[in-house]
Amino acid sequence: MLGQSIADGILTGAIISLGAIGVSFGLQIMRFANFAHSELLTWGGYLALVFVAFFGPGTPTGPLSFGWQLIAAALFAAVLTGGLAWLVDLLVFRHLRTKGAAQMSMVFAAFGAALIMRNLVQLIWGPGSYYYTRELQIASEVLPGVRMLPDQIFILVLTIIIVVALYLYLTFSRTGMAMRAMAESPPLARVCGVRVDGVIRNTWLISGALAAMAGVFMGLTPQIHPEMGFNLLLALFAAAILGGAGSLGGAVLGGLIVGLAENLSVLFINPGYKTAMSFLVLLAVLFVRPQGLFGEKQQ
Repeated sequence: MLGQSIADGILTGAIISLGAIGVSFGLQIMRFANFAHSELLTWGGYLALVFVAFFGPGTPTGPLSFGWQLIAAALFAAVLTGGLAWLVDLLVFRHLRTKGAAQMSMVFAAFGAALIMRNLVQLIWGPGSYYYTRELQIASEVLPGVRMLPDQIFILVLTIIIVVALYLYLTFSRTGMAMRAMAESPPLARVCGVRVDGVIRNTWLISGALAAMAGVFMGLTPQIHPEMGFNLLLALFAAAILGGAGSLGGAVLGGLIVGLAENLSVLFINPGYKTAMSFLVLLAVLFVRPQGLFGEKQQ
């Protein structure tokens, strides 16, 4: 049971990590808590569903329950969700930034945007749940006492590839360097000639794309529904704050810690209370390091 809970925690943590990266970028680069970010997961999942509705999930490839069409659907959703995130910024947050709005005004605007996005999902697709594919799978024993579905193994491998690719992009590309400069010191970045509007646009596009991938992965394990992003909202922020705002590695590690804490807790407490465990871990870490695991102490 312990090994299985750890495996389930790693899978949950991988999905949370993808969403937490966008939250972390928002906290450090945009300088406010974007509570609408979790709804991008939901929109990503449903936009992929639109693609699947037209082309199907594809003939199962090997042990997987889907074919290349679902992978194409995920890419389709990533592009559109990135654009949606940027659109929300243009319609809501950009106007507030130009007016010099306080951080709390940005936060309340994010709450409003989240409510609109969530209710639009229910208006368009209804309150029911959907599946990308109904193919049955048999779990394989990957380690003694640990069984995982082929789709779950695929999600873990693809998440690792996405995180490594993002790390290389942030480390070696000019855009990535500009984003890191903005995260360190926005005033200094402006003085050095960084195009702030371009950095903000790329931040939204990347954050939305990652959220969409997380939404698609949630849909594969095992279904999508209008509340799936909202249900992960607190876990996303817990992971981002736990790892340290603006840190890619911190967001990933924070997501894994949150996922493990939630899934290991069900061995000892009622599963209905497992969400609280991530916050107990968060409080314990912040008591020792208020800036998070990889965050820098504010001067």
